[in-house]
Amino acid sequence: MHKAILNKYVTQYIPKNKKGRKLKVPLWRIVKAIFHKIKTGVQWHLLPLKEFFGKTEISYQTVYYHYNKWCKKGIFQSIYNDLLFSYNHLLDCSLLNLDGSHTLAKKGGDQVGYQGRKKGKTTNLLVLSDKSGFPLSISEAISGQHNDLFNIKNLMSKMLDNILKITYSLDGLFLNADAGFDSKELKELLRGKRIVYNIDHNKRNTKSHTQEMDVIDNELYKLRFSVEQTNAWVDNYKSLNIRYMTSSRNWIQSHYVAFMSMFMRNRLKVNFNF
Repeated sequence: MHKAILNKYVTQYIPKNKKGRKLKVPLWRIVKAIFHKIKTGVQWHLLPLKEFFGKTEISYQTVYYHYNKWCKKGIFQSIYNDLLFSYNHLLDCSLLNLDGSHTLAKKGGDQVGYQGRKKGKTTNLLVLSDKSGFPLSISEAISGQHNDLFNIKNLMSKMLDNILKITYSLDGLFLNADAGFDSKELKELLRGKRIVYNIDHNKRNTKSHTQEMDVIDNELYKLRFSVEQTNAWVDNYKSLNIRYMTSSRNWIQSHYVAFMSMFMRNRLKVNFNF
């Protein structure tokens, strides 16, 4: 069952190496072990290798080697984009929801910082979801001392460019965001992309608002709750719930592994247990 699922939805999108040592096991078994690690949060050296590879002698270092190599090349993000593009009829991109998350970072690493209102050092992340709350694109890792508007123009531009790989146009889309994203810079960017924004008001910015900017569609804004569901889904993946990875690149790519699993379960209705 896992073989058919992973070969159809994941491994077919992984570039095949023409050089190097030939794998002792099918590629889908390596991928299955990686899914298991991201879902359960188990340490690499404690992976149940016999469960995945039977009597074939494969070390956890081999699994990690492929995981790390694919993270460096952004393969997991590429696979996820290909998956969403192939099945974009299962998404509702008429409304985008923007939110930020703060993840506790236990072992430090790059893009880790301390914010006074948090219990420890964190890494931040921006998420764009569709109308139902399904994640479409995420930002680069952001050091925890920064707020949600840090480098917003650059980060948001990249996220929207990524969504263009899934859908054909941004023209006329609606976007919900909470008061933490109430900024002139972000609104100018969204207007330039012809996206209709519906951003809650930040009281500290009241004096700078024009009458037009003060208008918010409350019924549309109620649909923003779905992005909170996105964060709840991500929390079910133990490797992402608390950041133990010192590499922010690998941490970001691991989100796309989780998103693939979520998409197969919730959109493609594929039943499996990793």
